[in-house]
Amino acid sequence: MPLMTRRFAFGLFAAAALALPALPASAQTKLKWAHVYETSEPFHTQSVWAAQEIAKRTNNRYQIDVYPASQLGKESDINQGLSLGTVDMIISGPSFAARSYPPVGIGYYPYVFRDAGHLLAYAKSDVFRELAAGYAEKTGNHMVALTYYGIRQTSTNKPFKTCAEMKGLKIRVPDAPAYLAMPRSCGANTSPIAFAEVYLALQNGTVDAQENPLTTIEAKKFYEVQKNIVLTGHIVDHLATIISKQLWAKLSDEDKKIFGAVAEEAAVRASGEILAKEKELIDSFKQKGLAVTEVNKDEFKEAVMKNVTLESLGYRKADFDRIQALKSEAM
Repeated sequence: MPLMTRRFAFGLFAAAALALPALPASAQTKLKWAHVYETSEPFHTQSVWAAQEIAKRTNNRYQIDVYPASQLGKESDINQGLSLGTVDMIISGPSFAARSYPPVGIGYYPYVFRDAGHLLAYAKSDVFRELAAGYAEKTGNHMVALTYYGIRQTSTNKPFKTCAEMKGLKIRVPDAPAYLAMPRSCGANTSPIAFAEVYLALQNGTVDAQENPLTTIEAKKFYEVQKNIVLTGHIVDHLATIISKQLWAKLSDEDKKIFGAVAEEAAVRASGEILAKEKELIDSFKQKGLAVTEVNKDEFKEAVMKNVTLESLGYRKADFDRIQALKSEAM
């Protein structure tokens, strides 16, 4: 081919190449991760860490934006968003997932867990993996990690040491069967006051008591209007990291492993922060002048099992027994 012809041909090739759109080495996918917790809480800070870590381990093929503090809706909304495709990942209490698949909510049955170490052992167990698989089969969404949220205790202006002494106690409790089980089994009068109104209700005597993890009692300053902390320890609360069915279907097997591994690491990190904070708070509340009372939790557990069966909440006795057999992790 003559020199001029070769130059003309090369020029046409170069022009054609310039006309084509520039393609990135690997296209980036943008995802939404939603939860209801504040930006200062470990559940948010560790989600942000996880989002950055997933980007790093996938060569920035995924950009995950984390939306805290109910920016994309309440817990019921973001759980629904998984099915609607409006969110890709969430952190939420399994009690909401249990609305679609009741057995996965067994962790909310009072006294199913002995302590935080027992919950963390459950998070790594075959029984959790099987329950998560049942939830995935029912919904298509995948529960890939559990984070320790804190042990629910009772703050009150009317002290008690036994289940029987709770009779007639006016207590604010979330309006969900698993939360209601312990107070009602002990004869307390429950009231589903909106969370934002609990402080005022305690202050003006609309209710005598409420129940939440110590970290929440501190964050919401309930200690300012309560005289006692009773360590009922009735629910070892926890959150699930859930990936939507739409996203899961698009992930390669390698990316599924990365998302799952990072979610588990973030859960461990957040759980550790909450555990450390809880240990400090007992002394902190005592220093603020509150009386802190320990109770015989076995007595409360017996009352619950007598009055509210596992089956009545959609849970299975076989799962309960397997969880009871797990050995707690050392904390």
